[in-house]
Amino acid sequence: MKTRNTLLTLLMAVFATLNLAAQNPRFQISLAEWSLNRTIRKGLMTNLDFPRVTKMTYGLDAVEYVNQFFRDKAEDTGYLTQLNDSCKKYGVKSLLIMIDGEGNLADSSATVRNKAVENHYKWVKAAKFLGCHSIRVNAGGRGTMGQMQAAAIESLTKLSDYAAPHGINIIVENHGGNSSYGKWLAEIMKEVNRPNCGTLPDLGNFYEYDRYKGVTELMPFAKGVSGKTVDFDSEGNETKVDYVKMMKIVADSKYSGYIDVEYEGNKLSEDEGIKATIVLLKKVIAPYNN
Repeated sequence: MKTRNTLLTLLMAVFATLNLAAQNPRFQISLAEWSLNRTIRKGLMTNLDFPRVTKMTYGLDAVEYVNQFFRDKAEDTGYLTQLNDSCKKYGVKSLLIMIDGEGNLADSSATVRNKAVENHYKWVKAAKFLGCHSIRVNAGGRGTMGQMQAAAIESLTKLSDYAAPHGINIIVENHGGNSSYGKWLAEIMKEVNRPNCGTLPDLGNFYEYDRYKGVTELMPFAKGVSGKTVDFDSEGNETKVDYVKMMKIVADSKYSGYIDVEYEGNKLSEDEGIKATIVLLKKVIAPYNN
């Protein structure tokens, strides 16, 4: 009887562990609003529709906004309340806001970059209001690589210090230019050295820089991961990014959390591309969620 009870206790513990793992998987999938940029620009949906579409059309429960689609609403609490209400209605979590068009944080001109820092303050507050954990910023500007690196360190330090009391992270994406050189951006993270300053590795935005090396360099600082897709082969694999290899790199880091769907191809419709990306991500994250 004692042996039987011990066995039952062990089995119950195993089942409880498996159930907890199912409820709290290491990796989950979110939807980046840029995946629907053409639909939004055509007026077929709005930013306020985004949480509903994410849940009802794609079965996902987390969103990543793009500020371009509600550029004049950062300080409009009535509008932001509507967005919050939509998220609550559909059981959707707001993760972050991707910020573009607010100035160059890595510009060699102190006037330019200080203005850019100040322009981001309102988005820090908006992110807080929406319950996001981060805003994604860009490390763009004018100057040599060294000048821009120093400028980015200064700007990101100021912005991170501003955002910290709000509980918001400042995360930088490899988004073209110098920022798509993994080593350059990783060095900035080390110098800023703030717990709320990190990266958003985009698996596709490396251009001539080795993408696998770049992701490896940026993952130690990652507070999100962007699953960029452009085109798929007949078996549903991305044609330029080896997602199995990428997920191994992501999994070998300490990161856990959401990987977003960011489809920006043209061969498939946005709807088809989003669905194809979801299928691909589910396939490659499954071994790490068991």
